[in-house]
Amino acid sequence: MMPQKDRISVLGDGGWGTTLALLLAGKGYRVTLWGAFPKYVDEVRRKRENVKFLPGFRIPAGVRLESDLAAACRGADLIVLAVPSQFLRGVVRRMKAEGAGGAPLVIVAKGIETGSLKVMSQVVRDELGNVSVCVLSGPTIARDVARKLPAAVSVASSNRALAAKVRKIFSTDYFSLFESDDVLGVELGGSVKNVLAIASGILEGLGYGSNTRAILFARGVAEMARLGRKMGARRETFMGLSGLGDLATTCLSPSSRNRSLGEAIGKGKKLKALLAGTEMVVEGVDTAKAAAKLAKKLNVKMPITEAVNGVLFEGKKPDTILKALLNCGHHRELD
Repeated sequence: MMPQKDRISVLGDGGWGTTLALLLAGKGYRVTLWGAFPKYVDEVRRKRENVKFLPGFRIPAGVRLESDLAAACRGADLIVLAVPSQFLRGVVRRMKAEGAGGAPLVIVAKGIETGSLKVMSQVVRDELGNVSVCVLSGPTIARDVARKLPAAVSVASSNRALAAKVRKIFSTDYFSLFESDDVLGVELGGSVKNVLAIASGILEGLGYGSNTRAILFARGVAEMARLGRKMGARRETFMGLSGLGDLATTCLSPSSRNRSLGEAIGKGKKLKALLAGTEMVVEGVDTAKAAAKLAKKLNVKMPITEAVNGVLFEGKKPDTILKALLNCGHHRELD
């Protein structure tokens, strides 16, 4: 008799959480997918499809759907945190209160918390102490991964054994993972790229072409790296999957919520109306505010991020983005 595979709980039934649940179930793991809204969880359980966030993909009967957080985490060998970044602290705090935080954690949420200006692994450790944490981040449009199109991500942890275990659990013939010990760099790249994707969309909405977007790519990576170096991350991490790689796919994919929101703003739409018209979280919006505050606090020049924050929250015109690209105050390329 073959031994049973690990129990894995995925917390967060958005597109990415659902995609990872499907991937893991396809490998034979015993998967629970948790959602915060009981009525919608009941609907997904009944239809066996996440109509709002990942339509067109059947959720197999082997994936248990749960709206009770303690029940979802009970007995888990691994917990995947896929809730939006600004809600992560609340969920982790509930896990602690209900005694559900004992298993190693894989963080797939991307963002900087607006209140604390911390990345997600720091938020988790604030609430749970020195737990075993791994971060998975890279160029992953959920629908493409659900279609089993080739993709690769960084898997980062200070615990090398945990990173190796997570790589083995998630690896398939279409989904590859590359190990890193630069957790902070991987998280910052995955967070700031969402802000830069909004900038890319704004430029597209304004009618600018490939040359302009190329400037954004190059200067955007430099901006990530400046922040990362100041905080203790390695510059080369931002040239990898979780930095340049994730930036490219988020800026170029028509499925990118951040790019699409930016494009609409470039065409004259208002942020409030755009957010009211979608149930999906656009992570780059809150991260723009947080990253701009963090840059100011650390005295790091991040002109593109500051310009996006200005357009979103301070009434600045969309062409502020172009001015930030062309007059960013750094005239040596590696500065």
